[in-house]
Amino acid sequence: MAMHPDRRKWAIALTVIIPTFIEVMDTSVVNVSLPHIQGSLNAGLDEVTWVLTSYLVSNAIIIPITGWLASLFGRRNYLLFSIVVFTLSSVLCGAAPSLEVLVVARVLQGLGGGGLQPLSQAILLETFPVREHGVAMAVFGMGVVFAPILGPVLGGFITDNWSWRWVFYINVPMGFLAVFMAGLFVHDPPYIRTRTVRIDHWGLALLTVGLGCLQVVLDKGEREDWFASHFIVTLSVIAVVALAAFIVVELRVPHPVVNLRVFRDPTFAAGNITMFTGYFCLFGSIVLLPLYLQNLMGYTALWAGLVLGPGGLASLMIMPVAGMIMKRGVPPNRLLAVGLTLAAVALGLMSRLNLQADFFSAAWPRIVQALGMGLFFVPLSAATYVNIPREHMGNATGIFNLLRNLGGSFGVAFSTTVLSQRSQWHQNTLVDRLTPYDLPFRQAMDKMLALMGGDWSSFYDRKLALAGIYRETLRQATMMAFNDTFWLFTWFTAALIPLTLVMRGPQKPTTVVMEP
Repeated sequence: MAMHPDRRKWAIALTVIIPTFIEVMDTSVVNVSLPHIQGSLNAGLDEVTWVLTSYLVSNAIIIPITGWLASLFGRRNYLLFSIVVFTLSSVLCGAAPSLEVLVVARVLQGLGGGGLQPLSQAILLETFPVREHGVAMAVFGMGVVFAPILGPVLGGFITDNWSWRWVFYINVPMGFLAVFMAGLFVHDPPYIRTRTVRIDHWGLALLTVGLGCLQVVLDKGEREDWFASHFIVTLSVIAVVALAAFIVVELRVPHPVVNLRVFRDPTFAAGNITMFTGYFCLFGSIVLLPLYLQNLMGYTALWAGLVLGPGGLASLMIMPVAGMIMKRGVPPNRLLAVGLTLAAVALGLMSRLNLQADFFSAAWPRIVQALGMGLFFVPLSAATYVNIPREHMGNATGIFNLLRNLGGSFGVAFSTTVLSQRSQWHQNTLVDRLTPYDLPFRQAMDKMLALMGGDWSSFYDRKLALAGIYRETLRQATMMAFNDTFWLFTWFTAALIPLTLVMRGPQKPTTVVMEP
């Protein structure tokens, strides 16, 4: 007996969300396990970070060509293949006897998992009718947004109570369930079954080299002191040349591996710019806030997690609400403008944090930001594809998800770099005033000596007092650097609000030309 259409669409939604959730979670679940992996496999710090980098590189390469691969092999076959490769490589990761085997297994895991996000999004957009795209993207967004929040918590718990190897083994039962459900519920639309595909060798090669080098630069740049490193400079040049050549090739060949002509649609172009910059600010700030709490405020990892936790719950609560509001006819760009405004306000609040901030003062901006991002992801995902024909949906979702991931990577690299540079600048500025001729400095010395029970006549007492003042100076300089970085993210987010005016809804079909 045939399944009712409403039940079928929700069965398909559950089918594609399960593998997507575990794939996204794997981008962050391993982070807290790195020290244990390092000790277990006798690896150095720089060596063990390739466990993260290898996954991100292979993931980034696959995401934009997902639509092409689905056309080549069939969407259902490629989905099943991706889940199987991801699951089996997870077993290999858990059983890895050496770091070299683990890195190779992570590359395979990234290659298998890279297509799951764009495939899931494309399948959901085709399964749900247009008026329910907001609901579909709310379901997708709950998995994509909550997974990286849950990842470090789950990874820490498993590593502490069992072993780091179980961080990978937990993917296996969910992978088998996903394979069973995908085989049962997912089927190819007619246009994918009948379409012929030619291989764009040059485009594929240039994309692989360009994105691979770019992801390594973003992941390793801060650790290698950016362009002071010959390694980073070399990879940066290769990435720029390869990606520039890739764009030229893709706009000229008749059957590109990534169809960049979708950017002729202004709504799609504006949506991708907004997604890249939005995740640039989101991931940059998510990295900064725990550092602020633990390094400056003395929070433990648990308490820092408790500050971030309510934000994750707020996003989970607001996303279904956003989907239902859009289903009632509210234009997505209006919700998007509200979401961006809330996110900008939240970042502005973070830029005003000081060393006397209490728990609520730190948690409240994160809650506001999470509400804003819930009203950001759902309407943006629904509005971006409104003029994209179904036969190009896989290509479009691949580009969209690539820019989302790259936005996060750029945001993390930007935030850590600006934080470091502004800390040095503020430190130099404050230290210039630490002289005996400066009245506030003498008053601070008097207070420190009084607290210590010392006096000016003792060289040892003055040295201890000066050390205490210098430590506080470093804290103040770092605090102001955090404030500066949050303030930059505030303006980057606010600058996106005018773009919502471009995303006004469906245009005439003739306005979007996909083929040369």
